[in-house]
Amino acid sequence: MRLIFFDLEGEGRRHFYPIALSRPIWELRCGMTSLGEKLVAKTGINDVAGFVPEYMAAACRSRKPDRKINDLGVLKGDDLLLVNPRVKAAGFSVPTKGPSEVGLAEDGQVLYARVAKADVGKLKTDSIAGFLDSAKAGLKTVTANLPTWNYVWDLVLASPHQITDDFKAAGRTGIEGTVEQPNAIRGHKNDIYIAKGALVHPMVVLDAANGPIYIDENAEVHPFSRIEGPCYIGPKCLLLGAKCREGNSFGPVCRIGGEVEESIVQGYSNKYHDGFLGHAYVGEWVNLGALTTNSDLKNDYSNVSVMLDGKNAIDTGSTKVGSLIGDHTKTSIGTLFNTGAYVGCMALIMATGKPLPKFIPSFAWFLEGVVTKGFGKKQLYETAKIAMSRRKMAFDEAQQGLYDSIFELTKPERDEAVKKGRKQMVGK
Repeated sequence: MRLIFFDLEGEGRRHFYPIALSRPIWELRCGMTSLGEKLVAKTGINDVAGFVPEYMAAACRSRKPDRKINDLGVLKGDDLLLVNPRVKAAGFSVPTKGPSEVGLAEDGQVLYARVAKADVGKLKTDSIAGFLDSAKAGLKTVTANLPTWNYVWDLVLASPHQITDDFKAAGRTGIEGTVEQPNAIRGHKNDIYIAKGALVHPMVVLDAANGPIYIDENAEVHPFSRIEGPCYIGPKCLLLGAKCREGNSFGPVCRIGGEVEESIVQGYSNKYHDGFLGHAYVGEWVNLGALTTNSDLKNDYSNVSVMLDGKNAIDTGSTKVGSLIGDHTKTSIGTLFNTGAYVGCMALIMATGKPLPKFIPSFAWFLEGVVTKGFGKKQLYETAKIAMSRRKMAFDEAQQGLYDSIFELTKPERDEAVKKGRKQMVGK
């Protein structure tokens, strides 16, 4: 059987911006692993393919050449299980074997389709959208009461508990790496795993009293760091005297310092210096300058709202939501993000000495307190090339094509913000 993720264009994708601007929803993190990895583990199917918006297909193939992306050939020749990656793996109770059926949400959206090999020939295979539509029209349909992820902050809020569940599922405990003395370990030793090649320096506190700690391969923790569980530290991460409070999940090759609480960092990003990051989701190749800080709690303790389009505020239903920061964004020293801030990808942020606007579009140069076009995307691409080369990775043609498309996709909201900024400058 083949497992196929489908992450198609539509309003549902915007709910996971800015992180999903540059990657499929199934690559988003929650807990120790991605949403896709959880679904693979749940179904036990290792033959995996995926469909994404066409603008990101080449970049997806470039990053993971072993995975078939937007290849219509995967819709033939085998029993298929197609799954919307917004479905929560923990609640996915659909048998992988059985007669063909399509599971629909209450609004008619396809959440999954189990298609027997014998029925594939009855369906359109000229596009993934056509395949799903014909499956919905020609196969048995059922109402699927499956839990789903609905917004990007849902992942942030669920991540601490998910780390605990993922730690149990991984089934690893103990020290395979190196823990130098003296150190302090609180809680039960079975709630700590330090992988092969990981190095914990002297004078580090590992506090697993309230949740497990997983330090992945070749990660390194410098002196005077305190790590509170539940916490996941990804491969080749570097913690530099970090005050790592509970609930953090760091993807690979991150540099983390200062204070961080209940946040997700996708990977390859730097929060090297002092400053607070709380209840945030940070993409890849982000650099947060010294003392960059976000608010994650309003002074009146009311629910936090987020503007995903720069206009309409969405009540998150939570009093704790920090910032959402897209890939390749850079902040200056002393940057202050408001509660529930949205910052697109490829943005360049200069501090103003006070909290910034709650919405900053992609490719914005935020200078002197207003959104400008700055020196354009070419200069931002040059910075991306340098940043990625420092990790021996390339900002290749596929990556540039991806961001060229994102530039056009986000143009309306950016143009509106630039126009507003010009009026502000004239007013000054």
